[in-house]
Amino acid sequence: MEQRPGAGARARYWFDTTLARGTSALVGWLVLVCLAVVVPASAALVWTSGHAPATLSGKVAAIWHLTGETMRLGGTTGSPARVALSVLLALVALVYVSTLVGLITTGLTERLIALRRGRSKLLERGHVVVLGWSEQVFTVVGELVAAGANQRRSAVAILADRDKTAMEESLQSKVGPTGRTRLICRSGPSADPAVLALTSPATADSVIVLPPDASRSDADVVKALLALRATGRGGDVTVPVVAAVRDSGYLLAARLAAGSRGVVLESDTVTARLIAQAARRPGLSLVHRDLLDFAGDEFYPAAHPSLAGREFGEALLSYGNASAVGLIRGGVPWLNPPARTVLEPDDQLLVIAADDDTAELADCAPLVDERSVAGPRPPDTRPERLLVLGWNRRAPLVLREWGRNAPPGSVADVVADEDEATVRAACDGGDSGDSGGDGGDWTCVALRGDTTRPETLAGLDLGSYDSVIVLGQEPRAGEPPEEPDTRTLVTLLVLRHLERRTGRELPVVTELTDDGNRPLAPLGPGADVIISGKLIGLLMAQISQNHHLAAVFDELFSAGGTQLHLRSAADYVVTGHEASFATVVAAARDRGECAIGYRSRAEARRAPGYGLRLNPPKADRRRWSEGDEVVVVAGEGRRGVVRSGGLPLPRRTPRG
Repeated sequence: MEQRPGAGARARYWFDTTLARGTSALVGWLVLVCLAVVVPASAALVWTSGHAPATLSGKVAAIWHLTGETMRLGGTTGSPARVALSVLLALVALVYVSTLVGLITTGLTERLIALRRGRSKLLERGHVVVLGWSEQVFTVVGELVAAGANQRRSAVAILADRDKTAMEESLQSKVGPTGRTRLICRSGPSADPAVLALTSPATADSVIVLPPDASRSDADVVKALLALRATGRGGDVTVPVVAAVRDSGYLLAARLAAGSRGVVLESDTVTARLIAQAARRPGLSLVHRDLLDFAGDEFYPAAHPSLAGREFGEALLSYGNASAVGLIRGGVPWLNPPARTVLEPDDQLLVIAADDDTAELADCAPLVDERSVAGPRPPDTRPERLLVLGWNRRAPLVLREWGRNAPPGSVADVVADEDEATVRAACDGGDSGDSGGDGGDWTCVALRGDTTRPETLAGLDLGSYDSVIVLGQEPRAGEPPEEPDTRTLVTLLVLRHLERRTGRELPVVTELTDDGNRPLAPLGPGADVIISGKLIGLLMAQISQNHHLAAVFDELFSAGGTQLHLRSAADYVVTGHEASFATVVAAARDRGECAIGYRSRAEARRAPGYGLRLNPPKADRRRWSEGDEVVVVAGEGRRGVVRSGGLPLPRRTPRG
């Protein structure tokens, strides 16, 4: 026999059924509960009061009056009509106030939700808009914060299809205090013109479109640039734009979408070029980092009419605290012109200095010690041997860039847990590489193996290689994001162990994806680290703040153009003797180069500079050792080959 529900269960069911009838039932219950509490409490207060009325009717009236005041019902006594009107007016006032409070609360709640969603429009001027979210966002935002440190107020608006709160928390933890710069996050797709308009791009100083984390999303960069055109006047981009794509197949479309005021970078190509250059001279990434971040010396135009009519070679020794690297003629920068180029009255010198107003003229020619200038050394044209450990989408570009200047007979061995046909196709010629390269005949050998296994590396003759490149593996399906760096760190551990066992320090160039893993990397004094995306982020931030330098960086990072080099100090000064930096500058000038700094081998292990010093005073004197290196701006050429120019000044237009 079914058990009958108890009284408590039936009471709860009746109560729930009553509440289900809607708002009126809920209000009725609230009134009953309030009366059940207020009336007895009012009666107790009246009966215990020393001034209570003597009669029962007086006490009842006092209870009603106290109840009415408590529940805001007026509490008027008298005839039933007066009491009813009093209650009616109190209810009307209560409904009005409650409705007003409800409307205000609802409006504030909706506004807070909208702000939390990041869908409110910015009313800013002179700010920087960052579109997209990738590994470069923290570098770019951090550099923009550093650039705005000396401004009264600055703002950076970030638009990405991510949660606004999550973006703010990530930026706060990675970037840290922002000082006078305000970070404003907006959530939504940057390819939607209506959402993009929320960041007020038309009133911004510049717009940065970050490259995606996956090459297949380069189309999103093009769509964001097209959306930017849609928000501009006349269907064109009216604000300076800096963008980057990974796949060169999207480069033309991105440049067309960016318009005449846009600069579009090939991030994978630039990164691959830096890796290939650093393979010959580890430490070159430190030079690029120092020149591109806002914490150190940077490129600035300097106008000094008193130098008009003098040769560029004289200008190299006309600054005591700045390093001349080129000139700007007709608005077009020209890096490392011939020393005999005569400066015209309208020319500006391109210098590396601490700030735009710190380059001061000073005659440094007397500081040059001609006896300390080293004589010419024969070029080193012996074949090179390169070992590449690992494989990713940039590997074919790295091999192509390395082979461009490889002496004839050079060999590149590639050890990777990758299909040999893929590696062989990149080495033998195809979409990505050419075994002949642009610089000579070289050979690529593909070897299958897991670079994290000690037996794989122990089976190689590591002592026979001139340099080693360790590439991070692309993340595969189901692997955590940190997996590429984890494998790279394990490979470095094994390499370091073999270095100690063989007693030979290998010049290792390592590619990492996370800058936070750099302190974890077990590196020797001859090693270098390229953080994928970090230098691209620095480059984008620098161009966004100094758009006129786009042509300078285009030349520095282009194939076959003027580039930064690390070369042995013995090529410039007599080692083992003391000489001023002005002597190094004069020696580099005679070789058709511009010396801008040096790297001390004795301090190569010491962070954060790792022995690098850019733009030292010309009067600085030091004892130069065999392992020291000089940083120069020079034309591309094979290692050891000296190039000097006497070509006429080309009338170039900036690319991109």
